[in-house]
Amino acid sequence: MNSLILQVATRYLSALLLIFSVYMLLRGHNEPGGGFIGGLIGATGFVIYAIACGTAEARAALRVMPQNIAATGLGIALLAGLFAGVMGDAFFTGQWLFIGASGEDKGLPLSSVLVFDIGVYLVVFGSVLTLVFAMEEEV
Repeated sequence: MNSLILQVATRYLSALLLIFSVYMLLRGHNEPGGGFIGGLIGATGFVIYAIACGTAEARAALRVMPQNIAATGLGIALLAGLFAGVMGDAFFTGQWLFIGASGEDKGLPLSSVLVFDIGVYLVVFGSVLTLVFAMEEEV
């Protein structure tokens, strides 16, 4: 597409969508949202960018092959599940680590559930972009 207005607007909209997707990823730990919807929103930013500027430019902006992003996310999600086994619990049982905990101060909680959500985010993000980029290149 050759619309200068669409290309400029898409750059700002894509950045906003990526920021909002990370917000949805982190918010989904305790409220609606999470890795799946965050990954869809993040991929939408690059899909809009591909429509406005072309698939080659969108791939260049991504800098990493989307298949590699999906494979990395799958590995991260698997590691989150295996972490429970290392701790002696059932596969995919949520584990929490409190950083800076002392006395009654619980510190900063980090959970394997969040790590799993990050893996799902990357799998959905990479899978959707792989599919859309392939379809866009066919047209």
